[in-house]
Amino acid sequence: MAATIGLVLDCTDPDRLAAFWSAALGYATLGGARSYVMLVDQSGQQPKLLLQRVPEAKAGKNRMYLDIETPAVDDEVTRLEDLGARRLETEPRAEHGTRWVIMADPEGNEFCVCDAGQPNGTSA
Repeated sequence: MAATIGLVLDCTDPDRLAAFWSAALGYATLGGARSYVMLVDQSGQQPKLLLQRVPEAKAGKNRMYLDIETPAVDDEVTRLEDLGARRLETEPRAEHGTRWVIMADPEGNEFCVCDAGQPNGTSA
């Protein structure tokens, strides 16, 4: 069997972040147990996301983060802002044929919305 990955995100309020990340990724909340809430892609194609309660608030930049890939970057950024995310920079970045926006979830964990080099990385 090939190895798979699961992702773990430290946070102070797993239930609050479960609502955000479930809506952001289209994942389902599988359930919670004390300090944990598990989110899953119902198709089983994407990695699981475990939200883990920790006592300390986020400090500093994430060493690893999620990229949400979509050909409609601006539309996705707007949708995620409506869910409680915020932009960390006012202008998108572009490099090597890829365009992205740096954002943060409701607890400040960084992630990017990017076109991954797909056409139509801006909304018309």
